[in-house]
Amino acid sequence: MSRPTTLDLPAHASARRLETSRGSFAALDAPSAPEAPAARGTALLVPGFTGSKEDFLDLLAPLSAAGFRVVAVDGRGQYESGGPRDEAAYAQDQLAADVTAQGAALAAATDGGPLHVLGHSLGGHIVRAALLADGPGPWSSVTLMSSGPAAITAAQQVRTQLLIDHLPTMDMETAWWAMRSLDAESSGAPAGNVVEVPADAGTAWLDDFLHRRWVATVPEQLIATARQLMTERDRVAELAAIPLPKLVLSGEVDYAWPVPLLDTMAERLGARRVVVKGAEHSPNAERPVETAAALTAFWTGESDATDN
Repeated sequence: MSRPTTLDLPAHASARRLETSRGSFAALDAPSAPEAPAARGTALLVPGFTGSKEDFLDLLAPLSAAGFRVVAVDGRGQYESGGPRDEAAYAQDQLAADVTAQGAALAAATDGGPLHVLGHSLGGHIVRAALLADGPGPWSSVTLMSSGPAAITAAQQVRTQLLIDHLPTMDMETAWWAMRSLDAESSGAPAGNVVEVPADAGTAWLDDFLHRRWVATVPEQLIATARQLMTERDRVAELAAIPLPKLVLSGEVDYAWPVPLLDTMAERLGARRVVVKGAEHSPNAERPVETAAALTAFWTGESDATDN
């Protein structure tokens, strides 16, 4: 999961609800900054598995300063958006239809400027499904960030299957501590330390946020999307046929989809390819300045030093 470096909003940004034809979604909305040279368009940012709108907090200020309005959302069932206790509500086509509705709502509120969409990890699969179901629509470009062509790696499927196995029999609080214990065991730390040792003062705020977000997420959303990550089929050729500029962006290392696989996917898509140095699965939080620069270059049609 992405770990933001702060929960503070830029001075001109706000937490609000994005009202759409398919319901209301929690959002962080950062308009083009007053000091920006010009308004350059709007970007919708769609988070991944176990994520939320806060995954993109570190991108808001630099993208806003570059002249973009940036809207990051909690998807249906994620954190503060809420959703029904029914796995069918989180089928991929339902989540994709939500993205289409979010795009329509943003397009209706803009002055006709460019509207870009970015999906991180699972969010990339959802964005892809939206484009394949509804076509280019209002979008001016699509970015797949750390999001691969098909199912996650076999190693990640093992961990994801554990989640599917345990969530139906646990409440979210119990599941949180169970997953923390698994993390401790895999890192070689005593499992008991996960509960008994107080959080470091410098990261206590982050631990508290990740805990709150997990408990607030609808378990059926996690179960349904976990299955999607394990069974997603390769639809790269279909997406390549959608007439939109495309960007594949990732870190230098990715545990969900190996970087060479992302390189090949970009070639098959005819997409711009950017690898952010020093980043892994979440360049949005791990190297936000460099990631924002790459996105700005892509959205404005400029070249960028991080391009492959």
